[in-house]
Amino acid sequence: MTVTVRPAVAADSDAIASIWHSGWADGHLGHVPEELVAIRTKESFWTRAADRIGDTTVAVVRDDVAGFVMVVDDEVEQVYVSRDHRGSGVAGILLAEAERQVAANGRDEAWLAVATGNARARRFYERCGWTDGGPFDYPASVERGTLPIPCHRYVKAVTSVS
Repeated sequence: MTVTVRPAVAADSDAIASIWHSGWADGHLGHVPEELVAIRTKESFWTRAADRIGDTTVAVVRDDVAGFVMVVDDEVEQVYVSRDHRGSGVAGILLAEAERQVAANGRDEAWLAVATGNARARRFYERCGWTDGGPFDYPASVERGTLPIPCHRYVKAVTSVS
């Protein structure tokens, strides 16, 4: 299987939103406050995906978007892979690209937040060399500001690119 990693373009927005919507539900339902679940409507993922194209990198397999990452400064904000490509290595390729982007941003350490109850994601990050830095409340963006979400902060040293 050949995986191509490239910056997202507007035409990828629907695929990103679809992957994000289903993946978010898999990793968050039952692990985040109901207030956040109520706000994260299906439509909200399509709006947010279109708004975040500039921060998004996609993995493409046979002309299909198989997954994506969103990186801002030193934070790996989103890592999602379509159900059809889970377990295929796409997530590891995307995470390595996110680490490269954080280093290219001049940072020595990348971080990401994982919902406390999302054991599958936590195991994945640990297998990829990330360290659980402990619990914290992640300020999830919502229309009226932020909503604190119980998470664990995972960190990993990255090599700066000169």
